[in-house]
Amino acid sequence: MTERYSRQQLFTPIGQEGQQLLRKKHVLVVGAGALGSAVGEALVRAGVGKLTIVDRDYVEMSNLQRQQLYTEQDAAQKIPKAIAAQKRFACINSDVDIDARIVDADVTLLTDLAQDIDLMIDGTDNFDTRFVMNDIAQKYQIPWIYGSCVGSYGATYTILPGDTPCLHCLLNAVPNTGMTCDTAGIISPAVQITAAYEVAEAFKLLTGNTDALRGTFLTFDVWQNSHFEMKIGAAKNPSCPSCGEAPIYPHLSYDNQTKTAVLCGRDAVQIRPATARDYDLAQLAQTLSVHGDVQHNPFLLSCQLPTERLVIFKDGRVLVHGTHDIQYAKNLYYRLLG
Repeated sequence: MTERYSRQQLFTPIGQEGQQLLRKKHVLVVGAGALGSAVGEALVRAGVGKLTIVDRDYVEMSNLQRQQLYTEQDAAQKIPKAIAAQKRFACINSDVDIDARIVDADVTLLTDLAQDIDLMIDGTDNFDTRFVMNDIAQKYQIPWIYGSCVGSYGATYTILPGDTPCLHCLLNAVPNTGMTCDTAGIISPAVQITAAYEVAEAFKLLTGNTDALRGTFLTFDVWQNSHFEMKIGAAKNPSCPSCGEAPIYPHLSYDNQTKTAVLCGRDAVQIRPATARDYDLAQLAQTLSVHGDVQHNPFLLSCQLPTERLVIFKDGRVLVHGTHDIQYAKNLYYRLLG
């Protein structure tokens, strides 16, 4: 296997010692969509010891424009992304132990996985999961890398428990447009650049080169030709409930988790966000109008999709009519509302 990694080992900061360190590491990638699949592939090619990849969704034709790991056959057969990724990874590097989980990345799962991982990487599509990841990272002292992209925009930040501000600290500083790939679209360069930054930071952490970590919250827009790095060390909050002097890890508690329920006799799923929201229904109507017929009043918005209907209340509660499949309803929810 020496020849396989020879060019990587010639890179002095990694070398043979760094390659051996990488071989002993276990990385968790949450999400096997555009970001997660790109990050996972790079880590597998680099020779990480074990990769666990978690995703609740399956491959669709609309994924192929930017999710380079998957094929038309995967989409036609609706193969779960975690399984499709596992099969491709095994073909790329049979020396890596791949653990694929077709499940929601909830508190129970992440708590269990946290006992045996060296790093978490964000490939998810929503802040609910990211805040759970953040609290898991703080509680179990696991470094993690935040990443997101939509349109031509991307952002990434490396979080070291006990050292850097956590995601909760940055709640008021991190740009959060509320846009998703299903409402604002996305182009593949935004994915690949974000993934490249995430993987570079992962290499530094996994090979013991922490002095080379970027240390900034990075954003870019590949279409507008902009690149911005924000120094945010001062944002670390001693009173932060996730990483402060007396942490309570709020997003691991039941009260602060998104809740779902099948409505008896109505062929509908209710989704209640972890915290109440105050939607501008007129603006939301404009955003969702590309997906179907939208009507709204001062209290709620209704969006008729081809086979389902979403009813969104001003405080964030959502009814997904036309299904009793909770997982499917959650997928729609996160795709359209972030």
